[in-house]
Amino acid sequence: MGIIKERGKLHKSIKSAKTIFLMAHKNLDLDALGSQIGMYMLLKKKRKNVYIIIDDKHHEMGVEKVLRELEGCIEIIRSESIEDYLYPKQSKNLLIVLDTNKTELVQNKEILNIIKNKVVIDHHELGKTSIKPTLMINDTKVSSTCEMIANLIEYYDVEIESYYATILLSGIVLDTNNYTLNTTAETYYTSYFLACLGASAKKVQYLLKQDIEEYTERQKLLSAIETINGNIAFTKATANMHYRREDLAKVADTLLFFNNIEASFVIAKINKDTIGVSARSLGSYDINKILQKIGGGGDTTSGAAVFQNTTISKVEQELKKIIKEEGE
Repeated sequence: MGIIKERGKLHKSIKSAKTIFLMAHKNLDLDALGSQIGMYMLLKKKRKNVYIIIDDKHHEMGVEKVLRELEGCIEIIRSESIEDYLYPKQSKNLLIVLDTNKTELVQNKEILNIIKNKVVIDHHELGKTSIKPTLMINDTKVSSTCEMIANLIEYYDVEIESYYATILLSGIVLDTNNYTLNTTAETYYTSYFLACLGASAKKVQYLLKQDIEEYTERQKLLSAIETINGNIAFTKATANMHYRREDLAKVADTLLFFNNIEASFVIAKINKDTIGVSARSLGSYDINKILQKIGGGGDTTSGAAVFQNTTISKVEQELKKIIKEEGE
């Protein structure tokens, strides 16, 4: 359901709350952070007491830049100190979860139990582990959660500073892979609206700039590509290499640009004892259906899985078997 269609219910939840907390998924990206900041500014304009919960100790480059530049401008807390910020009357606290609907993916799932009134605003498909909130606003047709929040800002005719508009635009550019995936006419209009608020395309490119060493490491994954069923790109890292989850996602995105490729799967270690899988699809393959069979998940076009204390070879064999079965 679109966020504008659900605005009445959302407005009611916000109006009755005295203190509001915003939380997104672990390993923040610019869509998760951007939608939190956009919602934060909207709520501040409504004179609400609001906090952003971030527990991540390490951030990808774009997120790190934004948090550094906004230090002291927004109120960020860690979940371990939430008791100090809760409104005394439990029913007057509200948690808004952005850019994920899965219980296991939020910054801290214990917060879901501490705060009873919950709203989820997300663009990923629902699944078995989806949060059961007071209000679910889930729109899989939009490019990003930043697009949803920008739509809300436009509807309420709220003026935000150009820097915050830029962060929202960066989330859209990130999740659409520079307007090549999940992009509709509404996405372009929302980008135009943010540009009218002063969003800077040059600043967006600055936030999305990549580290040259990390880029070089990702190229090693691209040098080991093989195809399955003729239209699925598959690659894996060597056992001694470690990558960040966002690096795997970027490689999976890149693989979709090759001729005839309809889906991509990337396997690599993300730390000493953990193996990650990132997958993407143009729609011909249901990524969520495939990854659920190995304990992961996502939605039709994107997803991920994590394995502990196993080998890349074992994950590869299991995943290839499932992929081939799906193609038969």
